[in-house]
Amino acid sequence: MEDQRPFWERKTLEQMTRAEWESLCDGCGRCCLRKFEYEDTAEVVESRIACRLFDIATCRCSNYSNRLAHVSDCIVLSPEKVVTMDFLPASCAYRRLANDQGLAWWHPLVSGDAQTVHTAGISVQGRGVISEDDVSAWELEELDDRYLLVWSKRGQ
Repeated sequence: MEDQRPFWERKTLEQMTRAEWESLCDGCGRCCLRKFEYEDTAEVVESRIACRLFDIATCRCSNYSNRLAHVSDCIVLSPEKVVTMDFLPASCAYRRLANDQGLAWWHPLVSGDAQTVHTAGISVQGRGVISEDDVSAWELEELDDRYLLVWSKRGQ
C-alpha cells in the first residue's frame, strides 16, 4: 500500500525533488530581510530593509532564477545549510521540518491558500518593509531602531 501522507511528512529534506523543496517556501519574505548582529551580544535581529530584488507586494523575489547574478550575498538554502542557519525564523518551513516540527496550519501546503501566511501575521507584508535601494550606505552602517523589525510571539 502506497503511503498517502504529503511529501513533507514522508520524505526528508534531502530526499525531496527540486519542485518539492521550492514549494516549502511559504512566501513570508523574512529570509530576504537584512539581518544585523549586535557585536556585544551576538544577537541577530531582522531589519525592515529588504534585498533590492524583493517584491514587497508579493513577498517574493522579483528575479528568483537569476538572483545570484544580481545579489552576490544571496544565500541558497540547502538541507545541509538549514540546520546551521540561526537567522531563519522559527516559523520557516525548512527549519521546522529539519527540527521534526512539521508544517504550521497557515503554511500554504497545509491550508491550500497562499494568503494564510499573511493573514496569520507570519509574513513581512504590511510591516513597513523598504528596499535596500532606498537606504543610504550611511544609514545601513548607523542602523537605528526605526529600521528594526519587531515581532510579536505570534509572528515568530
